[in-house]
Amino acid sequence: MRHKKSFNHLGRTRSHRKAMLANMASSLIMHKRIVTTLAKAKALRGYVEPLITKAKNDTTHSRRMVFKLLTDKYAVTELFREISVKVGDRPGGYTRIIKLENRLGDNAEMAMIELVDYNENLLKEKSAKKTKTRRRRGGAKKSTEKSETTEKVTTAEAPKTEVKEEVKETEVKDEAVEKVEEAKEEAKEEEAKGEEKKEDKE
Repeated sequence: MRHKKSFNHLGRTRSHRKAMLANMASSLIMHKRIVTTLAKAKALRGYVEPLITKAKNDTTHSRRMVFKLLTDKYAVTELFREISVKVGDRPGGYTRIIKLENRLGDNAEMAMIELVDYNENLLKEKSAKKTKTRRRRGGAKKSTEKSETTEKVTTAEAPKTEVKEEVKETEVKDEAVEKVEEAKEEAKEEEAKGEEKKEDKE
């Protein structure tokens, strides 16, 4: 019976399962990406991620502990030299499982398991997304847009207003000249009337 045994036996004996996971972990470390069944990928994730965490501490003891589980000196060297340096800042979650189409022969669920930091396409997309800034509810964005539109309107209307002011100044000057001329003509007319009255009296 399987009471309280949460891990997947994968239909194999203990020694067979252990050897298979060690082999798959070595392949994942060397090739950075492998395709297998979904059940094996999930079992492999729980097997290889603690090894990557141990590789962050490059000591003789940790190398011996990892070699005990991997049994491949080339994979151990790759893990401690390359992978541990690249995943040094990541606090876990070193692998990613992507589901694929079912296998043709037996319709088994297939998946691709890969190391997260070695997928260059997704890393480029993330770096591009990080450049964008997020605003909550668009409050600041609207105010900036309004200020930009008001600046544009003022810059567009500035020459028009200058022209209007010049036109107004010329109109005011013309009106003042006309008033002065009218006042001169009225004064002349009053002088002429005064002379006529004097002549009548005489």
